[in-house]
Amino acid sequence: MRLDDYRESDNVGDQRGQSFGGGGGFGGGGGIGMLFALVGSRFGIGGIVLLVIGMMIFGFNPFGGGSQQALSPQQQTQVGQSGAKHACNVDAASTFSCKVLASTEDTWTKLFAAQNARYTPPSLIFYSGRGQSGCGAAQSAMGPFYCPTDQRVYLDTEFFSELQNRFKASGDFAQAYVIAHEVGHHVQYLTGTAAKVRQEQQAGDEAHANALQVRMELQADCYAGVWAANNRDRLDPGDVEEGLRAAKAIGDDTLQRSAGRTPVPDSFTHGTSAERMGWLKRGIDSGDPAQCDTFSGSIDR
Repeated sequence: MRLDDYRESDNVGDQRGQSFGGGGGFGGGGGIGMLFALVGSRFGIGGIVLLVIGMMIFGFNPFGGGSQQALSPQQQTQVGQSGAKHACNVDAASTFSCKVLASTEDTWTKLFAAQNARYTPPSLIFYSGRGQSGCGAAQSAMGPFYCPTDQRVYLDTEFFSELQNRFKASGDFAQAYVIAHEVGHHVQYLTGTAAKVRQEQQAGDEAHANALQVRMELQADCYAGVWAANNRDRLDPGDVEEGLRAAKAIGDDTLQRSAGRTPVPDSFTHGTSAERMGWLKRGIDSGDPAQCDTFSGSIDR
């Protein structure tokens, strides 16, 4: 993907090099630490991510205990031009991530304006190993995630190596897709979709909550595709295939099979490989957010 001449976003902060102590965490003691260790040993990072999402859906913070509060604005990592300039130039992965974020800002600003709406971009927070978000502790094993509490995307760029080595999904567009997907969750936050889904999840059982989460994730995939379509002039041959390979690699059924399990659809929280590939491609083919309605009808289309 050709972003060498693109600007870098100023909506960036950096937690790398900071120390975040406290209890919990993936390697922490007690029942939660052992649970993460067990899931990680059997199902790998995919299993841990699914466990974390499921716990957070039902209001349990698996990282800081039941008494942990969201960070206040004063406690959160500062974001701004001066800090962004340093954060975006730590290494090539950081620079690329900041350019991708800037591209999503410009794309969604135009798409929102076409609907007479104003787009307020999220911030991107880099961390290494351990960080802190408005949703609780950040751990690299979680992979990139969006926190609606502080409207920030959290990224340990080591995940890009994981994407290449563990999931066999190499390429700069695969990395960009990951960021664009998280920005897609921010779009859901701005449009009110996220709040509606969370309310419905809390009113239903676990299987229903998981099914709704799948639709949320597939819509974020589609939104990532919409971003790509609106930047088609910057795509290289093979970029779309890179994105589809990444989507296939992180489908729930593929992750469960790679962990030696028989896929259990009721436990899915992100969608099958086919569904993730399908909705990403739907966004790429259409370039239209209106085509990303995963909440009406079947998701197998």
